[in-house]
Amino acid sequence: MGEASREGGGEPPPAPRRPATPSWALAAEPDPRRWWALVVIAIAQLMVVLDASIVNIALPSAQRDLGMSDANRQWVITAYTLAFGGLLLLGGRVADLVGRKKTFMIGLVGFAIASGLGGAATGSGLLFGARALQGAFAALLAPSALSLLTTTFTIGKERSKAFGIYGAIAGGGAAIGLIAGGLLTEYLNWRWCLYVNVPIAVIAFIGAAVFLRDRPERGRVSLDAPGVVLGCGGLVAIVYGCSEAEPRGWGDGLVLGLLVGGVVLLAAFAWWQSRARHPLLPLHIVRDRNRGGAFLTMALAVIGLFGMFLFMTYYLQTVLGYSPVRTGVAFLPMVVAIVVGSTQISARLLHRIPPRFLMVPGAVLASAGLFTLTFLTTEPAYVSHVLPAMLLVGLGMGLTFMPVMATATSGVAPHDSGVTSATVNTAQQVGGSIGTALLNTIATSTSATFIAGRLADAARRGGALGLTPAVRDGIVKSGVVHGFTVAIGVGSAIMLLAALAAGLLVNGRAPQQGRAPAAEGAESADAAA
Repeated sequence: MGEASREGGGEPPPAPRRPATPSWALAAEPDPRRWWALVVIAIAQLMVVLDASIVNIALPSAQRDLGMSDANRQWVITAYTLAFGGLLLLGGRVADLVGRKKTFMIGLVGFAIASGLGGAATGSGLLFGARALQGAFAALLAPSALSLLTTTFTIGKERSKAFGIYGAIAGGGAAIGLIAGGLLTEYLNWRWCLYVNVPIAVIAFIGAAVFLRDRPERGRVSLDAPGVVLGCGGLVAIVYGCSEAEPRGWGDGLVLGLLVGGVVLLAAFAWWQSRARHPLLPLHIVRDRNRGGAFLTMALAVIGLFGMFLFMTYYLQTVLGYSPVRTGVAFLPMVVAIVVGSTQISARLLHRIPPRFLMVPGAVLASAGLFTLTFLTTEPAYVSHVLPAMLLVGLGMGLTFMPVMATATSGVAPHDSGVTSATVNTAQQVGGSIGTALLNTIATSTSATFIAGRLADAARRGGALGLTPAVRDGIVKSGVVHGFTVAIGVGSAIMLLAALAAGLLVNGRAPQQGRAPAAEGAESADAAA
């Protein structure tokens, strides 16, 4: 009878049961203040990113003022990168543990205090310590900022726009730092390159208190002490090893020991994470094909980008004789191109096309821009070579960084968003450290070989009298430029590897408009289960 009634058009059969979506994947009501929250997050992230390059411009003046030796001056940079790169994973997990907003605000206060101490330093030791403290608080601040962005913007089109702005800051912050550093150093003094962080942090802190909203899930996160020791120790060893490779060379015993020790510690870290009850870095975060591809693409792209910043700064100032301000202004077209690529192209297309359709062309464009710089000579060539290269690199990075960050943080539960954001920043930081050391070593060794050979040839042809100061200076300058172009060529090849990594590994679809990426990730996980 029941069967007959159903066949005759009675009650329809029950719909198949769909897997329940976890509570964290349900899209919350959008916060009406979310765009002001984006402004706050962008201000804080810009402060962290530009700090790495703003101090480069100020370093010669600080060295003279504080009486630093050539051997010790690197610690102004190394102290920051060591603390920042080594503590990022810990900072990301602390954000998950105590709350992203609280960690973000603590990071702002600490960064401001450290910046004030550095600006007021009366000796090199205090400046080194302040820079290390800056790096430690940046390791709290940077992952908190990205995870707040991830959990605040979850809907397709809005998420693309927000990540477009964030990607523009990530790619252009270093160039903005060069501009700001040049202005502050030339018209005030080097100390203002650190003091400037204080008012920025105060503004961001007030904005965070008013506009940021966070719903931490403390019950689901615990701190993995052995993971902290192994993971942070391994990262510190690798970053320090790369920093020491610059003055010592890659074959130095200390450098090799640090690099091998760092790899061993990270291998032990990976083994422990597969067994820990509450891992510092849950392995499912890096095992995901798209997320892992985004991490690798970021690391490779940053290697070429950081090398270009270093060499072009020296080329413009030491070879072409630009002032610090003029050098900073020379980078402006690249900043504009990054902003256009991130906000006007990537942000508009990401919810329509797969991410790799932006990452691959972006990395290829950047590689082409770097390749253009391999034709530089000692003659002024800003309009013919430097400007086109900067436009290509800027546009390429704008196309690449935004979808990389959006892909790396997509589909992650809120209680893992901090450590995921920290992993993105770690890829960027470690890639920058490796790139700076690797490409600078290539540049200096190539320059030394070139100069020695040309000086020997000139001496054979004209004798000691033929080696006038003008001839010697010309050979040295040519050798320096030759080293730059060779290293930038290697950076161009590495940028092509970034394009290859994105093309082969990142196979995700365009996020569907109007759906939270977290929800998509939850449904796929439930389906797999």
